[in-house]
Amino acid sequence: MGLVHFLFGRMMDRRISAYQNDLIAQHYDEVQHIYKQMRGWRHDYHNHIQTLKAHLALGQLAELDDYLSQLDTDLAAVDTVIQTGNIMIDAILNSKLSLMASKSIGVNAKATVPGKLQISEIDLCIIIGNLLDNAMEACLRQTDRSERFIRVYIGILKEQLYISVSNSVGEELIRSDKTFLSTKNRPDHGFGLMRVDRIAAKYNGYVNRQHEDRVFATEILLPL
Repeated sequence: MGLVHFLFGRMMDRRISAYQNDLIAQHYDEVQHIYKQMRGWRHDYHNHIQTLKAHLALGQLAELDDYLSQLDTDLAAVDTVIQTGNIMIDAILNSKLSLMASKSIGVNAKATVPGKLQISEIDLCIIIGNLLDNAMEACLRQTDRSERFIRVYIGILKEQLYISVSNSVGEELIRSDKTFLSTKNRPDHGFGLMRVDRIAAKYNGYVNRQHEDRVFATEILLPL
């Protein structure tokens, strides 16, 4: 019986490791997409300056004002959504939040990360990435786009790092042990949550999940 448990554990570890590698690759692609966009904006900056100078030289103040208004709108759309104080966390958060916005998901996010952490940045990125991926997946299953929302808060609570992610859900969830599973379960569903639990346990952290009134919420506390 012990051998069976051992072999099953090894198999699950391999599947989770494969899932984690795929997740990291996905995060890398998302961050590369953001950086590519930023390079494009820098390339356009010179052209914008020349256009503004031309309007000014010709005394076209109305056209100049309109152009500045357009630029202001564009910059508001592409500005960094979150600045936590940690570059790696900024990268994963902003890539995910940008993707959510492109999929018509309402997002409310606030995050501050201390300069010194007991938890490694990679582990923290895995936790945040998994939570946001699961939240986005649940939202995208909702046919009514107006009901899709994700709320993210990361900060300090009682001298611990507090992470909270809540999202709308449009379907019933079933509970398996400590994990909530979708009724439209995929073969790899739950691996991300399992990975989050293992990392939290590694740092003697705390994980709490709740499902109520069509909202799924996860809270995590990690020692600083």
